[in-house]
Amino acid sequence: MKNFGKTLILLAVMVSFSAVAFAQVSATANASATIITPIAITTTADMNFGNVAASAAPGTVVLTPAGARSVTGGVTLPAITGSVSAAAFTVTGEDGFAYAITLPAAALTISSGGNTMTVGTWTSNPDGTGTLTGGTSNLTIGATLNVGANQASGTYGEPAETFTVTVNYN
Repeated sequence: MKNFGKTLILLAVMVSFSAVAFAQVSATANASATIITPIAITTTADMNFGNVAASAAPGTVVLTPAGARSVTGGVTLPAITGSVSAAAFTVTGEDGFAYAITLPAAALTISSGGNTMTVGTWTSNPDGTGTLTGGTSNLTIGATLNVGANQASGTYGEPAETFTVTVNYN
C-alpha cells in the first residue's frame, strides 16, 4: 500500500508538470521592410522679378508661381520686362507618394550696394502638398517684392541671395 501511495503521488506530480507544459504555445511572424526612393528637390530656375520702375510712392510686385506679375502702389512695369521667372524646382521620389511643401517663414532681404528690398508672402504651385507622378513633380514658387519709395536703381540680389524650400514625404 505504501508503494501504491508513493506511485500515486509521483503520478500526480508528473501530471501537474505535463499540464504546465501543455499550457505553452508558440507562433512565428515574419519581419519585413520596404525601402523607398528618397525624396529630393533640384532647382531648375531662379526667381526673377524682372525690370521694375519705382516712384515717390512705395509699392509691390506680385510674382505668381506661373510667372505672371502684377503691381500695387507706386510701382510700374516697363515695356521692356527683363528676365521674369518664378522659382522652379523638380521634386523626385517614390511614384504616387504625396509630399508637403515648406516655404520660407521669413522675408528675404535682397540688396544692391547699401540699398535693400524684401521678398516675402511666398506662394507655390502645387499649394501646400504635391504628389509624385511617375516619381517626379514640378514645383514653382512665387512671392511679393516690396519696393520702397524712390527705391535706388540697381540690380538687387547680386551676389545671389538665397531662400530655402523644403519638401518632405507626407
